[in-house]
Amino acid sequence: MSAKRVDALLDIYIDADGCPVKDEVYRVARRHGLKTYVVSNSYMSIPLDDKIEQVVVGGRFDAADDWIAERIGKGDIAITADIPLAARCLEKGARVLSPKGHPWTEDSIGDALASRELMSQLRQAGVISGGPAPMAKQDKSRFLAGLEDAVRAAGRGR
Repeated sequence: MSAKRVDALLDIYIDADGCPVKDEVYRVARRHGLKTYVVSNSYMSIPLDDKIEQVVVGGRFDAADDWIAERIGKGDIAITADIPLAARCLEKGARVLSPKGHPWTEDSIGDALASRELMSQLRQAGVISGGPAPMAKQDKSRFLAGLEDAVRAAGRGR
């Protein structure tokens, strides 16, 4: 693992397996000239761009999460729907945004982890089934606004 330069610009890390907003991230990253890591368990199509790097970690459970959590730094941005990964990134001082535009913060992550655990237990007990609601047009709009805000805030914080 290589250490990040302290004076480097912020980077964006996408937990890419199943991420529905990769194209939106690419657009914002290009506009701001930001390095973007697209981290997944298998190869996927990404734009040809020197600042967009695909990282294929293999099929080990949580391999993508571990790769991101080991490398993300203060002020970087993670895009993930994975609440435990969001918590790990927050611990490193990163900003974290869900694909639906919800910013995870130190104040909100504890409740999110507890709710996740409760929902997992309810699913195992057969009380509830199904997953999250599908992406809506307003979710992508909220995501784009949230990512722009995160990039600006991270830039001010560096």
